[in-house]
Amino acid sequence: MAIPTARLLARLVADDLLPPAQAAAIADDERTRPFSLHYELRALLYVGSVLLVGGLGVLIYENRDSLGQEAITALIALLMVASFTYAARHRPAFTWGEAPRTRIAADYLLLLGCLLFLVLEGYVQYAYGVFGTRYGLVTLLPAVLFFALAYRYDHRGVLSMAVTALAAWVGVSVAPLAVFQNTDYLQAILSRPALGLGLALVAAGLASERWQRKAHFAYTYLLLGSNLALLSATSLFFERTGLAAVSCWLLVLGICAGLVWYARRTQSYLFLLLAVGYSYVVGTVGLYRLLQAGQLEDLLFGLGALYFPLTLGALVLFFVKIKKILRLK
Repeated sequence: MAIPTARLLARLVADDLLPPAQAAAIADDERTRPFSLHYELRALLYVGSVLLVGGLGVLIYENRDSLGQEAITALIALLMVASFTYAARHRPAFTWGEAPRTRIAADYLLLLGCLLFLVLEGYVQYAYGVFGTRYGLVTLLPAVLFFALAYRYDHRGVLSMAVTALAAWVGVSVAPLAVFQNTDYLQAILSRPALGLGLALVAAGLASERWQRKAHFAYTYLLLGSNLALLSATSLFFERTGLAAVSCWLLVLGICAGLVWYARRTQSYLFLLLAVGYSYVVGTVGLYRLLQAGQLEDLLFGLGALYFPLTLGALVLFFVKIKKILRLK
């Protein structure tokens, strides 16, 4: 636990390690130092953008008959264009590196403009049926737009929206009816393309770092891509049997090994925890299925009594040594 500054200064003065005058000057500096509200303001801007879009949706829903479709469409489009225009005027010029932040408001108005685009797209589909039954186009259009905006204006939040829209497009393209009719999104027909998309996102993240093209986007690509790939491969592992299950098991462990390597290189707790979590689940289930396949069910109870205490002890040791594993001081 951190020692309060006043107690620390008093202790140093009592031990004759710090003159009282310097202690008083340090204490005065601590009292009068400005307190940063940077993150609080950013959180308020984010919440405000989301609430504004949500409130706009409720307003449109409750007054759609009295306002008229044309007026609603024009209002959403006007707000969207105003948000994009402000962001375009106040965002820095394009660079392959991390662009300096000029105005915080521009970040959130760009995000607001993207959210309003989704509202507008959904409304014109509802009111005019512009896209008909081409649901793939409904999801592909925002994906393309958001990728372009994310790279042009260097915005990781918009990049996350683009990746989400791309994942939705893959799902709609593969199984359009299943996406809307089922809640089991991890069924096999969706797991294979999701696995491919996840691996492609991981490759995009590594490539962006390797060739220094928006290298700071790598975190977003790797986090979303590795989660998607691991979730899909784990789902396939649970569904498959025989050689296919073994292949998925090896794939999950291979991705986890890659995440451990990346976590040690970037000293990231998150990627290391992801690797350990997935590998523990898949490794445990794999051992269980191996014993089942070998008709060694009788050993399950005895091994279970030892396996879980031992692995939990190993997890505790892992958390104790996690800084050493990540080569942190």
